[in-house]
Amino acid sequence: MSGEPFDLVVVGGGPGGYVCAIRAAQLGLRVACVDRREGLGGTCLNVGCIPSKALLHASHLFEQARHGLARFGVRVGEPVLDLEATMAYKRKVVEDLTRGIAFLFRKNGVTHVRGEGRIAAPDRVEVTTPEGETRTLATRRVVIATGSVPATLPDIPVDEKSIVSSTGALDFPRVPERLLVVGAGYIGLELGTVWRRFGARVTVVEYLDRILPGLDGEVARLMHRLLGRQGLEFLLGHRVRAVETRDGALEAVVAPRDGGAERRIACDAVLVAVGRRPYTEGLGLAALGIETDARGFVPVDGHFRTRVPGILAIGDVIGGPMLAHKAEEEGMAVAEFLAGGHGHVDYDVIPAVVFTRPEVASVGRTEEALREAGIPYRVGRFPFSANSRARTTLETEGFVKILAEEGTDRVLGCHMVGPEVGVLIQEVATAMAFGATSEDIARICHPHPTLEEAVREAALAAWSKPIHV
Repeated sequence: MSGEPFDLVVVGGGPGGYVCAIRAAQLGLRVACVDRREGLGGTCLNVGCIPSKALLHASHLFEQARHGLARFGVRVGEPVLDLEATMAYKRKVVEDLTRGIAFLFRKNGVTHVRGEGRIAAPDRVEVTTPEGETRTLATRRVVIATGSVPATLPDIPVDEKSIVSSTGALDFPRVPERLLVVGAGYIGLELGTVWRRFGARVTVVEYLDRILPGLDGEVARLMHRLLGRQGLEFLLGHRVRAVETRDGALEAVVAPRDGGAERRIACDAVLVAVGRRPYTEGLGLAALGIETDARGFVPVDGHFRTRVPGILAIGDVIGGPMLAHKAEEEGMAVAEFLAGGHGHVDYDVIPAVVFTRPEVASVGRTEEALREAGIPYRVGRFPFSANSRARTTLETEGFVKILAEEGTDRVLGCHMVGPEVGVLIQEVATAMAFGATSEDIARICHPHPTLEEAVREAALAAWSKPIHV
């Protein structure tokens, strides 16, 4: 340990960590960021959001070439999937973006230290480099931003070959003929639809009685129907008891959740997508006096401070929605706090997107949550089948639903299924952040013909009456 101490050492280079480091450096702090991967960006950029979206886009294009272009009068021969080239494209996207973050570190004066970080004390972080050497960083503050890893099931050991997590599902060397997905959350559905479009027969097993737990019930029911039409088979209210190998082939032993006869499902690969858990291994938290809760999360106060002065935490390790943009917001807020400013995260306005086709997007409260809380509300709903732009692109499945408080008309939530709703949701999120009403959105001029008009019509429906339905 030598030289002047850093003002801040961030342990973890994912979306929360690298954003925190860059923002703190922009605000005048001397910052280092420790991360074990060669490429910055954490799970999201290396083995999560970005590579999965690359494969989702590639698989959609393949599906369009096979079945969709003829609807527009464009006729092509039978397309052939070059999976090796597809994977090379995915890797190139990841490599370019990780190099981009490294450039931003250099531009903003953030010191990147590669290795496994351990917090030896509130003012000292020890880093074990890939070469096995130990480097000690003196610092005035530490931010834990180590993110999360895929959750596992005790009876289904993941080998990242035939039984894989979301990481292994991004790198299948060939399209599995039969893929079993354990879990019907957004990760399982996104990756399941990738390989279904590439040609796999996909069965999704979900312990609950619905898909997309936590999202709006009407949205989940519609997506269940639409994905079923696309070829995904669902077994709801079931659990995978074991995965066995028989004569060199995999068989999943599946049983009804509430009791009943087991069944065996032959498959070539199994994707375990049952959520994620916080990653704090090797940080030395117990020795510092930082106890995690029953689910492994690090408790923090409203300023992201742990019980140990000088050590803060953000992102997936502190709970809440395990979303990259939520972690980024917390990273920005912490940087502002540490620089003497005023950070802020509005947890009521954090959008979520499922990048299937059609997409799903959500912000704010669901109808179920409002009913449970006893909050009276009005519903404004508008189908994409009545939207002119959706008609021209033949993407008419889905709807926009806006929930407004009875009496005040304040928008409390919005839930969408349809084309580009991951983009459309931001208009409503922005409106909610400023306390807008459905009338406010309805009175804003929207360009025509665009998908955005569906948002306005849903707002009109919540406030008064829609025009085009």
